[in-house]
Amino acid sequence: MSDKSKFFDYEPITPSRDNKRLKKEGLEGTTPSGVSAHRSLPSFPGDLPGVTKEVPREDVHLHQRTKTPAAHEGATFEWVRLSPFLKRGHALSFAGVLLFTLILYFRPYEFSPSLAWLSSSAFWIAILTIAIFIPMQLGLEGNLTARPREVNLVLLLTLAAFISIPFALSPATAWDSFTDYLKVVMIFVVMINVLRTEKRLKALVMVALAASCFLSLAALNDYRLGHLALAGTRISGTIGGMFANPNDLALHLVTMTPLAIGLLLATRSILMKLVYALSACLSVLAIVATFSRGGVLGLAATGLVLVFKLAPKLRILAIVLFVLLMLAALAVAPGAFRERLFDTRDASVVNRTDDLKRSIFLAIRHPLAGVGMGNFVLYSNQAKATHNAYTQVASELGLAGFAFYVMFLVSPLKRLRRIENEYLSVKKKPRLYYLVIGLQAALIGYMVSSFFASVAFLWYAYYLVAYAIALRRIHEALQT
Repeated sequence: MSDKSKFFDYEPITPSRDNKRLKKEGLEGTTPSGVSAHRSLPSFPGDLPGVTKEVPREDVHLHQRTKTPAAHEGATFEWVRLSPFLKRGHALSFAGVLLFTLILYFRPYEFSPSLAWLSSSAFWIAILTIAIFIPMQLGLEGNLTARPREVNLVLLLTLAAFISIPFALSPATAWDSFTDYLKVVMIFVVMINVLRTEKRLKALVMVALAASCFLSLAALNDYRLGHLALAGTRISGTIGGMFANPNDLALHLVTMTPLAIGLLLATRSILMKLVYALSACLSVLAIVATFSRGGVLGLAATGLVLVFKLAPKLRILAIVLFVLLMLAALAVAPGAFRERLFDTRDASVVNRTDDLKRSIFLAIRHPLAGVGMGNFVLYSNQAKATHNAYTQVASELGLAGFAFYVMFLVSPLKRLRRIENEYLSVKKKPRLYYLVIGLQAALIGYMVSSFFASVAFLWYAYYLVAYAIALRRIHEALQT
């Protein structure tokens, strides 16, 4: 990304009411006085191209006049300053999201009994963040949330989940699952409104990468020491919650690996390149240590996407080299890993195949509202989840919910691809270009790995989609 353009913290990311009125009247792009406006909410005059007069900083609460760009020489423009509190543009809400993410990823209360009082901290941080966000959002934007397509789709998915409750075999189970999912949706909505700058986006991604490094080191250490907690054959995650299961842990690491590579290519700092490279390598090694077949397939998918997009002129050669590299890695991988990877007759595969067939049957049998959110386990022959995010949604929420979920994942990919295409002919690629590619690979990795995990209503995809929306908004801001 060019360092010359900034996405100001206090700049709105949805059209203001005045802009909407002007658009209806055919006057979009002008101020009420007819002078061209470069943004729906002005920043400091000195930040706009063509402005020559510097405004004293001490008079931040006063109406100020300054020269406008050369195209409107001689005209004047009224600059209305926001209070310092509003200038921050959801700074407190972002701090809440960042703290919530730290608790969610690291779960500090699991490391010491003395920290047990933090066990409900994520819930209360989320409540406080939402309580701060709502009035600030109303004050800044005049609405409860921006409404990109992904938000509309997730709201429709939430509606499908709510409608499934009265049709569930166990309405109480469906209600509990719905309230848990509602937390995910609410934090997702907050994220897409508060991730307004590249620094904020990078800070949130860095928290996820730090958690990935910690989880990877712990996984590799457990494998080295033979701490095989899952049926005595596989490691389990050091941190509980959504990282306890090795398949879910592998899925998370699959999504973080291309993000680390994107950041590696985007930065000019040698030190940070080494940090990102180390993070990516640790994630790859930890995926192998989990013995997750879904994780390996997701990792292969992300690698193919990265090779295909980063080497457009040498795609065939790059793909061949990548396949050879994967084969070489399999050759030196532990024998137990290769045996599990290619064994299609073990109990795990048989049970998962049975649940997959069962979930497809239920989706066809209950196409309108499904069997109820969280209720598939009551229909499973093994009393387990579907182990497939897509049939999880289809069987529990119906085919409409399935369609909303798939579009929720595909929509950001399409829009990220448009941004990528804008820079294909540019010789010197900006930082944003590599982040866009890394995020596309992460989303595709999630889509592949989640075919083997019941994670549709967990945090993984919602953070990735929030990152995608933030990147798109930052890109759009840089074009104005």
